[in-house]
Amino acid sequence: MSEVIQKAAPQGSPLDNKHRSLGATMIDRENHSVPGSYGDESGEYETVREEAAGLIDLSSRGRFLVSGSEAIQFLNGLITNDMKTLEEGRWMPAAFPNVQGRLIASVRIVRAAAAEADGNVSPVFLIDTEAVTRHGVLKTIERFTLAGDFHVTEVTNQTAQFTVQGTKTADMIRTVLGEEPSTLPANGATRATWQDVDVTVIRCTHTGADGFDLVVNSEHAESLWDSFVNAGARPVGHDALEILRIEAGIPRYGIDMDETNVVTEAALDEAVSYTKGCYVGQEIIARIKYRGHVAKKLSGLAFNQQVKVEAGANVKSSDGKDIGRLTSVTYSPRLSQTIALGYVKYDYLTPGTEVKVTAGSDDVVATVAALPFVSRAR
Repeated sequence: MSEVIQKAAPQGSPLDNKHRSLGATMIDRENHSVPGSYGDESGEYETVREEAAGLIDLSSRGRFLVSGSEAIQFLNGLITNDMKTLEEGRWMPAAFPNVQGRLIASVRIVRAAAAEADGNVSPVFLIDTEAVTRHGVLKTIERFTLAGDFHVTEVTNQTAQFTVQGTKTADMIRTVLGEEPSTLPANGATRATWQDVDVTVIRCTHTGADGFDLVVNSEHAESLWDSFVNAGARPVGHDALEILRIEAGIPRYGIDMDETNVVTEAALDEAVSYTKGCYVGQEIIARIKYRGHVAKKLSGLAFNQQVKVEAGANVKSSDGKDIGRLTSVTYSPRLSQTIALGYVKYDYLTPGTEVKVTAGSDDVVATVAALPFVSRAR
């Protein structure tokens, strides 16, 4: 008799009950239950793009606190960016590569206020990563907890994370949390107090629009969420978020990048320092830069109108050579055309290059486009 293997139920968010009370359709993404839509995907999208503020639950993302006098030393040997340059109250993008320079995870590292223990002051960092790379990051950094003064605490299940995205986000932050956090720079982070509750505030975008991430203990998540709704923010589901993040040229792990990609193929150039010295995979990444370039790179592709193409479709040059494949596809309401992310060989990366994309039994014309398609300035 064959054995029936049951898939584990999707993990919920501290805000699940809130989403259901708002009429959300819940979907399974990376084995996490997330709100797909609250019944009006188009309106949710427009909330972020058109002079308003959208509220998106990101609690499924992985969150880790790293501390200790040797935290900078150990982390610097594991990531692509230079921890020594990261100031308190700032964050930087980084990647965890393997020894071949291929991507384990893309992360955001926030340098929080230093902590004092036993009379010693040591740095504290918050590492934020996608849900699908959560366990990979934890496995990578936990190996060093016995090697020195380096401490790792996972706080994913004890906290909630949601983001306010859109033109009016700074106004929302000012209304709910006060003036100081609303004035954070683009890579800034701080700790605010809301009704005697600590809230970590990080200014960052997941959509190409202005935005702030908020991390709070789980038991206070619903009340803080309600405060933003009462201030005028509108809940936005992950279906609309998918359109927004493709417009913003933001890759998703497991969709647009994975362990087969060298870090610099995945359009993560801002996450790489070439002056910091040695780290895992550094030799491969540096050799590619100084001896030439990557063979392919994640790029944008734009179609003249709305067309039916799918992720995985082949990309060909105008003379029929195979030069890449699509990874994410959506229709952009802002641009009134189908757009995609995909890998394109280096010789064809110049924006405006005409290519062909397989669509069923036919080919449709597309042009290579610079990323992002849509940003705060466009």
